[in-house]
Amino acid sequence: MLTTITDGFLCCLLGKTPNAVGPLDSVESRDGFTFLEVKPGRILRIRHDVPNRPQFPPEFPEFQEEEEEGGEGEGEKTRRRRRGAVRCRRRITLYRNGQLLIENLGNDAECQNPEPDSNNTELEIPDPSGIPSGNPNPAKRRKRKPKKVVTVDCEKRITSCKGTHGDVVLFFIHGVGGSLDIWKEQLEFFAKLGYEVVAPDLAGHGCSSAPPVAAAYTFYALAEDMRAVFQRYAKRRNILVGHSYGVSFCTFLAHEYPELVHKVIMINGGGPTALEPSLCSIFNLPPCVLHCLSPCLAWSFLKAGFARQGAKEKQLLKEGNAFNVSSFVLRAMMSGQYWPEGDELYHAELAVPVLLVHGMHDKFVPVEEDQRMAEILLIAFLKVIDEGSHMVMLECPDTVNTLLHEFVLWEPDPKPKSCPKPKPCPKFRPKPKSCPKSCPKFRPKSCPEPKSSPKFHPKLFPTSRPKSWGAAPPTGPPG
Repeated sequence: MLTTITDGFLCCLLGKTPNAVGPLDSVESRDGFTFLEVKPGRILRIRHDVPNRPQFPPEFPEFQEEEEEGGEGEGEKTRRRRRGAVRCRRRITLYRNGQLLIENLGNDAECQNPEPDSNNTELEIPDPSGIPSGNPNPAKRRKRKPKKVVTVDCEKRITSCKGTHGDVVLFFIHGVGGSLDIWKEQLEFFAKLGYEVVAPDLAGHGCSSAPPVAAAYTFYALAEDMRAVFQRYAKRRNILVGHSYGVSFCTFLAHEYPELVHKVIMINGGGPTALEPSLCSIFNLPPCVLHCLSPCLAWSFLKAGFARQGAKEKQLLKEGNAFNVSSFVLRAMMSGQYWPEGDELYHAELAVPVLLVHGMHDKFVPVEEDQRMAEILLIAFLKVIDEGSHMVMLECPDTVNTLLHEFVLWEPDPKPKSCPKPKPCPKFRPKPKSCPKSCPKFRPKSCPEPKSSPKFHPKLFPTSRPKSWGAAPPTGPPG
């Protein structure tokens, strides 16, 4: 620590940047890594593992059966062809106060007019409670016109991605202060299963070159680097895995290449909010001061990034080469996180399935942010790991690998078809219906007549009293 403080004072006196990483002299592949020059003088280290497969591997083998003739009807072929197809329909309305209204349109009846006129779409805002409305007619309320209306209407084919499929590539992107070494367990796990994996080092991280200009570490500059890596190694079905700040680059690529990005996995990525650097942050201090405070920053990162702070976690942090960047790069990375387009509307437009993995003890990203992300996204699954924190892929590698593999193999269930009407059995004879009265074969059912009181007969029950009975008793009240 004394050496660090001394170096910090020297850099303040001499005006040099401490712990600066210079550009690499060679771009040749060595030690199983590839060095890709995305721009002149901007070189990224990339780990690219390609399994041993046949020279011409089949793509989408589950859809090749439909091309074979014989043995199947047209309906069965159509069902196989539409396997995994999901229709994504939603209307997103943004109002001037920042309120976002998302309507998921399920059937065709609701989507007859998928693109409403933004000048005619209005939202009814009720009056505040306790304040009487000046309009005597309570049915009329104040209305506001939306600022922007976006309609998503597309069809995605989501299928199971197996290690034997030659058109599947997994991309792993780390966050601030990390390197591709934090994905060691995940890269080895999926490489053994036969998947093709690609993991780059961001500029200034790991063994990638570190330009001495702060503008080289803005979000847009790093996003263009990831675009170059994606265009270099992408195939038909690509799965993006991001951690922390790397989730933003995964979202950017999924938005830019919706046809190529098959699935996205976000690990402790935070909520769907636009990126904006904080003005009151410790990373706004001069690089020499940050260099003096680097031991304190490393200790605070260990405490906030891991659920437990022991010798094992320190060793994992060292092996993962995490938080081992120069103070200049760290300051430029934190101050360059400016991405105003990445708001809730931007995330709501994504029509790709997303898996959200969150460590319960994460002190950098609260679980409420990932819950909000799950609400905004169209197809999202949130999984919380109780034993993990911000560096959950290092703390619980087996659990993370299992969740990621299950999501990679996941595909939506086919829609249940309506039950067909049962065909009548040839031996079945329905009971004959009763013939109407107009039918000549009509025979009324024999039923007993209803019991009734005996008919009145005058001889049995005479109406006049016989004279032998005497006079009738008086009917009036007694005198």
